[in-house]
Amino acid sequence: MILAVAVVTGFQNEIKAKLIGFNSHIQITNYDNNTSAEPKPISKFQPFIDEVKSNPDINHLSVFATKNGIVKTKTDNEGILLKGISSDYDWEFLDKSFVEGKRFTIGDTITKSIIISKYLSDKLSLKLNDKMIIYFIVDRFDSVGTKLRTETTGKDFYISGIYETGLEEVDKTLVLSDIRRIQLMNGWNSDQVAGFEISIKDYKKIDAIGYDVDALVGQNLAAMTIKQNNPAIFSWLDMMDINVLVVLVLMVIVAGINMISALLILILERTNMIGILKAMGATNMSVQKIFLYNSVYLIGKGMIWGNIFGIAIALIQQYFGIFKLDEKVYYISQIPIHLNLSDILLLNAGTLVCCLLMLIIPSFIVSKITPVKAIRFS
Repeated sequence: MILAVAVVTGFQNEIKAKLIGFNSHIQITNYDNNTSAEPKPISKFQPFIDEVKSNPDINHLSVFATKNGIVKTKTDNEGILLKGISSDYDWEFLDKSFVEGKRFTIGDTITKSIIISKYLSDKLSLKLNDKMIIYFIVDRFDSVGTKLRTETTGKDFYISGIYETGLEEVDKTLVLSDIRRIQLMNGWNSDQVAGFEISIKDYKKIDAIGYDVDALVGQNLAAMTIKQNNPAIFSWLDMMDINVLVVLVLMVIVAGINMISALLILILERTNMIGILKAMGATNMSVQKIFLYNSVYLIGKGMIWGNIFGIAIALIQQYFGIFKLDEKVYYISQIPIHLNLSDILLLNAGTLVCCLLMLIIPSFIVSKITPVKAIRFS
């Protein structure tokens, strides 16, 4: 039971952390019918910014912009999603995902540094510090904002870092750069961005906080949670809770049946003792308690060993990663473990209570044993 809960919660936490690491918990963008990766720009100076930052449940807020592009090399080409970030970007997750290089610095001058995935690096035969040309489709406007033409332009970048998350959807496309390069290509001014990213402190509150933020931003903007943007993945993760529940119920039933068998054997072995106790004036209830107390001792003994082995195996896997996984299938390279003290305590308490409840009815067999028959049986 401990391993089942630790593995599933660990897997859920790892996948959620990877998705949220690049996309944040909540995104605020322009409210329109544009479903592409290039939404209409909004001003980064919004009236709700101070209120959002002052919310104790919100951890971080940053701006971003995205643009589709194509990387072309001598041997291959690949479609990518360029994500522009600013100096307020939260690097915590990405710092853990680097396999080569490091983050780039966003200073006063626009940097040509870029961060790509190991997948793109291997497929396009690109290495750290290599020059990388990305082609974009851009619209050209005149001074009054009238669209003149659409053209393709190539921009130079230099690889400063290579990351790997194991999430194929992210690794295949996502590339990070200075947001000002996207602003220049799109003809935006320095105050215009695609949207805001918000990270929160407690994932369990994401729905409530997402609703509050959406109400706060007004009608022209929309706040979408990571769950709303990726419903299929999060529905899949939520379904794992049902799998764990089924496993736990089956284990409790098996444990209860084993304890019922043990109790019946104990009663049969002690039939003579039961008869003598009743002959001496013991009530059925008092004799039942003797066997139930002994059952608690047996259950407790088994639970102690179960906790020792379960927690030990979980800790060994957590620190040494002995059991591996196919990262292409499971998005992670080894079986993840998440041990929570409250989960362990609830499992122990629930197992003990369920087993005892299942033993109450079989223990009534004691009342059917009469002193005369029991002593004669001996």
